Amino acid sequence: MKIVFATNNSHKLEEIRQILGAGIEVLSLADIGCHDDIPETAPTLEGNAVMKARYVYDRYGTPCFADDTGLEVDALDGAPGVYSARYAGGKGHDSEANMSKLLHEMEGMQDRRARFRTVIALIERKDGLPVQHTFEGRIEGAISHKRKGSSGFGYDPIFVPEGYERSFAELGSDIKNSISHRARAVARLAEYLLSKDR
Repeated sequence: MKIVFATNNSHKLEEIRQILGAGIEVLSLADIGCHDDIPETAPTLEGNAVMKARYVYDRYGTPCFADDTGLEVDALDGAPGVYSARYAGGKGHDSEANMSKLLHEMEGMQDRRARFRTVIALIERKDGLPVQHTFEGRIEGAISHKRKGSSGFGYDPIFVPEGYERSFAELGSDIKNSISHRARAVARLAEYLLSKDR
């Protein structure tokens, strides 16, 4: 089975391929010749995921899924949320600047509770028409007081998942890929893709 993952993020692509395994061939945007800067202007994670998947499906006519992920911090009223990748402003996704801003804003705060939430939108063709599905995964945890670990990407060095004392960046990809928000959303996607009732 072949399906397009609407991302240019090599870390996400590798992570998704590891989680889905050999039974599903995941193509990147580059694999299908898409080099567009796909809009992500919706006010919700769900909206952005649908927007990206729909963009690729409409232009390439291929089954496609897209994800959007947000880090939601309780003490910051759910921020950075849908703005997680560009929290510090500027161009591109500057993980170091995003972490620095978040740690600065949380200085002196006792409530460090947070969660990662991933929403995956899948658009496929059924009976000649596009059909849309969404799958969500989340993991609770806390924001550490400083960066810890060197693996992973994004906010991994400052997010400690519930039940662990080490950050995602310290736990390594094997453990992270088995418990993460993205792993949980992808597991639901995979269950659907591999089901006999599709």
